[in-house]
Amino acid sequence: MSLLKIIKYGDPLLRQKCQEVGEMNLEVEMLARAMLEIMRQEKGIGLAAPQVGDKRRIIIADIGQRSFSLINPRIIGKSKESQYDYEGCLSLPKVVLKIKRAREIEIEGYLLEQKQRVKIKADGLLARVFQHEIDHLDGVLITDRVSYFKKLKAVRKLKRVLRV
Repeated sequence: MSLLKIIKYGDPLLRQKCQEVGEMNLEVEMLARAMLEIMRQEKGIGLAAPQVGDKRRIIIADIGQRSFSLINPRIIGKSKESQYDYEGCLSLPKVVLKIKRAREIEIEGYLLEQKQRVKIKADGLLARVFQHEIDHLDGVLITDRVSYFKKLKAVRKLKRVLRV
């Protein structure tokens, strides 16, 4: 059982830009492992550090083939081709929105599983998850990527669900 708790919509931490991780150490590795554990418990496929109350640039992704624990990830390339698909978010329970994302991306960051800096080319669902989680590191939520009307409807639903 993870000691971490997923913070929900309305928490100001979800709107803050995260800081680079300076030193790779055991504490960072333990946080990433705990994030992976809580993400799986909550049946998610991605998680960013601010969603568990940490202001560092750390994301986790696992769409079933393998897991990625990335430190200081950044997008270094995007395809011009984009696609719309539905996305949910562990911090925005019961909200699913159709979001436009680049079909393919290239990211770089420190991959904990390999203990080195890497470049990863991703497409489809994995590309979408990486973009979603990196958005979290910049204080961007899926409600920011839809029309005003759809955002208003989603926020009303969140207020009912979370009783905010």
